Amino acid sequence: MSHPLMFAPDDDLLATLRELCLAYPGASERISHGRPNWFTTRTFASYGGHVKGSHDDTSLARALLVKPDPDHRDLLLGDDRFVVPAYDGPYGWLALPLDAEEPDWDEVDALIEESYRQTAPPARQRELDALRPS
Repeated sequence: MSHPLMFAPDDDLLATLRELCLAYPGASERISHGRPNWFTTRTFASYGGHVKGSHDDTSLARALLVKPDPDHRDLLLGDDRFVVPAYDGPYGWLALPLDAEEPDWDEVDALIEESYRQTAPPARQRELDALRPS
């Protein structure tokens, strides 16, 4: 059974996320469980989710889901903007709602990069290093 789309195709936040995520080496997009996901061999970012135990809650409908470095995750959890999403939260993922205030797109891109580095194969990470030298 396929899932219904859980996003608006003309969503301006989604358009910006799509642009950011697809700029990463080898990145592709697919719809999984009705939501956009960006991946190389594994997913590194998703758009939209749920708070654990509440499928009727729409607070994460327009959120970026990422997998930060485990050491950084604890710091991010101290920021009230970040939420542990259902399903992926126990595996280290966090959600940042993007529609509460104007997103800081540099911060969003840094979160995407960190998640990409947690999930992408070494060859893709080397490609990223070549594109974004430190």
